[in-house]
Amino acid sequence: MTRRRHLVQPQHRGISDDERILPLINIVFLLLIFFMVAGQLAASDRFAIEPPSSGSETEPAGRITVLVGTDQRLAVGGESVAMGALSDTVLTMLDAGSNRQVRVKADGRVPALRVVAIMEQLRDAGAEGIDLLTVTGSE
Repeated sequence: MTRRRHLVQPQHRGISDDERILPLINIVFLLLIFFMVAGQLAASDRFAIEPPSSGSETEPAGRITVLVGTDQRLAVGGESVAMGALSDTVLTMLDAGSNRQVRVKADGRVPALRVVAIMEQLRDAGAEGIDLLTVTGSE
């Protein structure tokens, strides 16, 4: 009769599936938090507007931007401004910087006469160039 020897082999603790996926879960949560914070840091317009469409090229950033809303609201540099204080506010900003160009970003539903009146105020405040921003026809 032969005797079988049963060797006791040490049990290796295998890595479970849960332990393998934990680093992936950690990375996903870190990315989620990063994009949530980064989304909050992006500058946005003071109020929602819908610019008219255009077929011209996009304008480079760095100039003073005046937002014109349909409800008679104005904003310059992210701050709300009254129509009467627009010239003084823009004049102060133009004097503080070297660029004397101003961009007007008006809602497409704002009457053209109102936009022209705002552009005249900007010209009187010392703006050397005034650009009316639009969205391209493909957007």
